[in-house]
Amino acid sequence: MAEQGVFISFEGIDGAGKSSHVGALADAFRAAGRTVLQTREPGGTPLAEQIRALVLKEPMGALTEALLMFAARRDHIEQVIAPALARGDVVLCDRFTDATFAYQGGGRGFDWQSLSILELLAQSQQAPEANLTHNALLQPDLTIWFDLPPSVAAARLASARVPDKFEAQPAAFFEAVRAGYARRAAESPVRFARVNADQPREAVWADVRHAAQGRGWL
Repeated sequence: MAEQGVFISFEGIDGAGKSSHVGALADAFRAAGRTVLQTREPGGTPLAEQIRALVLKEPMGALTEALLMFAARRDHIEQVIAPALARGDVVLCDRFTDATFAYQGGGRGFDWQSLSILELLAQSQQAPEANLTHNALLQPDLTIWFDLPPSVAAARLASARVPDKFEAQPAAFFEAVRAGYARRAAESPVRFARVNADQPREAVWADVRHAAQGRGWL
């Protein structure tokens, strides 16, 4: 019997350290005999990478940001994520829809319900119909949330690189983003695994691995 695909997303504010653990989890899955696809959002396809460059650099309103994010996501799902899952691969994605709710919904203060409508449109696994609630949504099987106080994240980013327009936001913005993640986690508690990112790297990795092991994948 063919193995089922596994979809895991990694979430957290800039500086939380999530990206450094994607590769480690990919190696663990490969050691277990699985085929792994590593990808990111916004991005993952040539079109979505072009959208990423626009969103991270150009000034724009919250609605424009959200529309572009979901346009990139739809292309990413159709071209990369859905085919990989259909093959039985493990898909590890550095950010997915929760980031849009956290950054555009929490950080920018954009309407949560409007984002939910865009989520239904972009992640429907069928052609959108009049009654969108009848269309099953593609969501991660597990979302690992690297939760970190914004003050700690800011200290980590201070000497890392030239910040993009989101990384350059003030502390209050990231407090709102963190609250957005907390809201999404409360809405989907079974899908989310919160990891305390304010601890040594080895301890964070142990929590990440435990989250995957708890689902019986490793």
